This record gives sequence, structure tokens and C-alpha cells, in this order.
Amino acid sequence: MNDLDRYDYAILGALQVDGTLSVAELAEKVGLSTTPCWKRLKRLEEDGYFDRRVAIVNRRKAGLPVTVFVSVRTSQHDEKWLARFAAAVVALPEVQEFHRMSGDIDYLLKVVTTDIEGYDRFYKKLIKAAQLTGVSSAFSMEQIKYTTSLPLDLVSHGAGS
Repeated sequence: MNDLDRYDYAILGALQVDGTLSVAELAEKVGLSTTPCWKRLKRLEEDGYFDRRVAIVNRRKAGLPVTVFVSVRTSQHDEKWLARFAAAVVALPEVQEFHRMSGDIDYLLKVVTTDIEGYDRFYKKLIKAAQLTGVSSAFSMEQIKYTTSLPLDLVSHGAGS
């Protein structure tokens, strides 16, 4: 597990909402003075609790309104094939998420693109990348919920002071 307390979780939670907070603003939000907050923040960074700090761009305004969930099946399951396929998929900028799955689907990709034609161009690059048994695409009709924030309160309830 981890050794985070309620202040650590509060820091993580506040930065998930607004990564631009200054240390002084963060300290005020979580109920600490500036120096202890800065020390905790530094420790959290050093311990790898932050993958990176980014700005979340509005995909619709940026011209990428279409989201497609792509299910991939293959009969190839050796490490060499996977390494080659993974490298090819990771290199495709349309892919936002790439998961190896259990069950009937081998891989699931979350893809963003401009329109149907943009997806078709992506699809053609994907099927060139590796030998696949099947590719199924499901277009998102409406995004009902979207968040990048983890539900930290699920793990923070037992955190000490």
C-alpha cells in the first residue's frame, strides 16, 4: 500500500483539479503552512505520485470531436508480435489509450479523430501495423462523463493525520 495521510491525499486531490496552483495556494487549500506543504509536494513528486503535469485541451475546440473505441482481436500472442504491435500503436497520435484486455477482446484502443474520414485513415494505418484477426469500432455518440481525476477518497478514508 502507501503511507499517505489526509494532507497528502488533499494535495493530490487539489492538484488534480488545478495543476497550476502555487505552493501558497495549495497550502491554503489543504490546511497547511507553505513550508510543510512544499516538503510534502516535493516528496510526492520524488516518490512518483505525479506522472506529469499537463493542460487538458478541449478536443472539440481543437478539431477532434470524434471518439472511437476500437476492439482488436488477434491470433498472435507471442512477445515479439506484441512488442511490434505495441510500438506501432503507441506511435499513432490518434490513440489516447491502449489496453491489453482479458476476455474476448485482446486490445482496446480509445481513439480521437476529426471525422469518419479521419477514422478511416487511422484504421488503414492500424491494420498495416500488424496481422489482426478482427477490428471492431464503436463510435461514441455522447460523452456523458469525462474526468482525469482519480477517486482518491476511495483510498484516503483510512489515511492517518
